[in-house]
Amino acid sequence: MPSPSRRPSAFHLALVALAVGGACIALSPILVRLSEVGPTVTAFWRAALAVPILALLVAAADRAPMPIRPVDRWRLLAAGVFFAGDLAFWHWSIRFTSVANATLFANFNPIFVAFGAWLLFGERVSARFLGGMALAFAGALCLLGQSMRIGGDHALGDGLGVATAMCWSGYFLVVRSLRARLGTGGIMLWTSLATAVVLLPVAWISGEGFWPATLAGWAVLVGLGLLSHALGQGLIAFALAHLPAGFSALALLSEPVLAALFAWAWLGEGLGWLQWLGGLAVLAGIAVAARGLGRPRRAMASGAIAERPAGP
Repeated sequence: MPSPSRRPSAFHLALVALAVGGACIALSPILVRLSEVGPTVTAFWRAALAVPILALLVAAADRAPMPIRPVDRWRLLAAGVFFAGDLAFWHWSIRFTSVANATLFANFNPIFVAFGAWLLFGERVSARFLGGMALAFAGALCLLGQSMRIGGDHALGDGLGVATAMCWSGYFLVVRSLRARLGTGGIMLWTSLATAVVLLPVAWISGEGFWPATLAGWAVLVGLGLLSHALGQGLIAFALAHLPAGFSALALLSEPVLAALFAWAWLGEGLGWLQWLGGLAVLAGIAVAARGLGRPRRAMASGAIAERPAGP
């Protein structure tokens, strides 16, 4: 990865983008809970409503887009399919378990991502990084607190959360590879379009209500599309050009901390002292892991796009 001393502005901007993007996504489970339509339909509208604004951003860009090769098209389609699975599984998970549980299990992806990033991109994992990961996971388990349940709908929701993590890991690694050539806006536009196309027939035949009944219901879906998807996912895609994939995935474990805080403030989901302690441990683990970032065996793909940064 580019050394912070050599590229301080890009490195620190990517850290800020990752943090803000994670905060935007942490609002998602709250909005999903408030949605007037079913989980699959909510997932469809989240992607579909983001497409027009992303298209406008790409059209307004003052630089010519990189040509999309056939292999890029397949990767964009794969990213869209992975993200469709991520959204569908996660939105159903939120209906069957607590916001903290759903967000936690959905973020059990750093292990998958770290292994995939080592295999595909040559990103090394240091002992300090592993220690930070262990501390963050321990904190995440504490964050579950009394919301942890065994059996029944809770177990189903937690299992769907794990499926979410698998799909998210696939999406994460594919987008990481695409950032070697393509800008953030183009990746977000085409993957969002693919996600919406995949989810549309599933949502239509799901039997869920397709149209929100009130303006407030539409506002929730627009918030998901613009704030959580276009802005949140876009900032994360931007950060992936400048940060190791393994660290980026681990840093997003801050999301369940924020989601639990939002749920405590807006949905009345309780937080005990153990959960507060767990949230602090997650953040401490991320800080430790950040100090253990290793240099990949091969130069990061961000070097290929350093002269043409893509805004979210």
